Amino acid sequence: MQDKENTTFGPKSFPVNSDMGKIHGVFISTYGCQMNVNDSERMLALLEMANYVSVSSPEEADLIIINSCSVREKPVHKVHSEVGRYRVLKSKNPRLRIGVAGCVAQQEKGQLLKDIPLLDFILGTDAIDELPDIVGRLYENSDFSRANAKVVSARFEHQKPYHIQTLVRNPGVTAFVNITKGCDNFCTFCVVPFTRGRERSRPMAHLLADVHQMTARGIKEVTLLGQNVNSYKSDCGAHFAHLLQTLATQTNIERIRFTTSHPKDFNEELVDVIQNHRQKVVEYIHLPVQSGNSQVLQRMNRGYSRKEYIDKAHLILNKIPGVALSTDIIVGFPGETEEQFMETMSLLDEVPYENIYAFAYSPRPLTKAAKYTDAVDPQVQSDRLTRLLAKHREIAFKLAKQYEGQIVPVLVEEFHSDLSRVAGRSPQNKMVHFGGTQELIGKTVLVRIKEAFPLTLRGEQVHLGETLQ
Repeated sequence: MQDKENTTFGPKSFPVNSDMGKIHGVFISTYGCQMNVNDSERMLALLEMANYVSVSSPEEADLIIINSCSVREKPVHKVHSEVGRYRVLKSKNPRLRIGVAGCVAQQEKGQLLKDIPLLDFILGTDAIDELPDIVGRLYENSDFSRANAKVVSARFEHQKPYHIQTLVRNPGVTAFVNITKGCDNFCTFCVVPFTRGRERSRPMAHLLADVHQMTARGIKEVTLLGQNVNSYKSDCGAHFAHLLQTLATQTNIERIRFTTSHPKDFNEELVDVIQNHRQKVVEYIHLPVQSGNSQVLQRMNRGYSRKEYIDKAHLILNKIPGVALSTDIIVGFPGETEEQFMETMSLLDEVPYENIYAFAYSPRPLTKAAKYTDAVDPQVQSDRLTRLLAKHREIAFKLAKQYEGQIVPVLVEEFHSDLSRVAGRSPQNKMVHFGGTQELIGKTVLVRIKEAFPLTLRGEQVHLGETLQ
C-alpha cells in the first residue's frame, strides 16, 4: 500500500493546466543543521521529478526557496535581507516565484507573507512533500505577469505516521537518513518543538529498506538524523540501540554515523552496541552538554546534572577506546553567574572534547527562556564565549597530537585534481587529506597521519605490504 505522504511525488502532482514539459531552474538557499541540508536535498529531488533542475545562482532560477533556520538570533531578518536581494530579479522575470521553507517558515507562517510581499509561498517543516503541488498551484495561471493566490502550508500533522522515502538525487559516498523528526524535550532555550513539531519516528522496516537501496546504489556511509536521534522508537518497539545493531548486522552499509544525541537517552546498552559494532558504527559521538553547571542545566530543562553528564561521558570514553567526543555549549544563559560559567570552563578539563560548538545565548520566540528577565549583558556573553573558545583551542591542539603517527582507516569522499590529493573522514570524524587519485573515491584506505590539527589530519596512504609500525 502506498504511503499517503508519497503520493505527491512527481509531475502528476501539478495541475493539468500548468506549463508541463518545460525545464525550469530552482535555486535553494540553505541555512542551519544537517536536517535542513537533507530537507533541501529532498525538495530538489521532488522538484526534479517535476521538470526542475538545480541551478548554481538565483539569476538562473524560475523558483527560489530559502530553507531557513530559526535556532540562532535574528533569523527573520536574514530572510528579509535575502528576499530583498531578489527584488530586481523578480522585476526582470515575471515567472520567478520565491518561497520560504524551514523553521522560520514554520514559526512565522502567514505573517511572513504580510511582512514580505515579494514572497509567493510558505512551506512548513511538515509540508515538504507538498512542494510540487504548491509550486503547481502558483503557476496555474499562464499569465505570469499577474500575481496568483499566495500559498501557506505550515500545519503540523502530529498524529500522522512518519512515513517517507529517503530521496537521493545523485548518490555519492555518503548520505543522510532521517529517522526521527520533531522533539518532545522542550528545553527552555530551544524552538525546535515549535518549528519541527512533536517527536515521531520512522518504522525500522522502512529504514532498513532505505539503507538496502542506498548500498545498492553505491553509497558507503549513512548518517542517521534526528533532533534527538537516540530517543528513536519504531512502531515495532525497537529503540535506537536495536536500530544501530540491525543496520550493522543486516545491511551492507560500511559506516554508520548519527547526530544529534541527547545525554539523558544515552544509556549503557547503546554504548555497548557501538563498541560491539565499531567496525561499522563510527567512533565519534556528539553529546551536547549546553552548560557545566547543574543549576543552569535545570533552568534549561536538560534532564541531567553536571555529575550525571560527566559520568555518562566517562562511561563512553572507557567502554569505547579511541572514541572522539564533541559537544554544544551555550554561554550567557539567563541568570548565569561568573561562578556558574567557570563550571562550564572546568568541564573542559573533565571531558576531553575534540571539538565544541559554542554560542552566546539568544532568546527564541515561543520558548520559556525568552520570558526570563535576568538576561546576561551581551558584552559579558561575548567575553565568556571568547574565553571558552580560547581554552578549548589549546585543549583541541593537544588532543590532536595523539593522531600523529597513527594509521587510520579513511573513507575517501573527494578528489582535488589541482593538488593530486584526496580527502575523506576517519571514524573519529576528522577530515583526512593525502595524496591519491580519483579512483580512490568510495574506497576505505589506511592512512598514516603526519600532521594533526583539531579538525583536519594530513598523511600518506599505507600501501599493501608496507610495515604498519
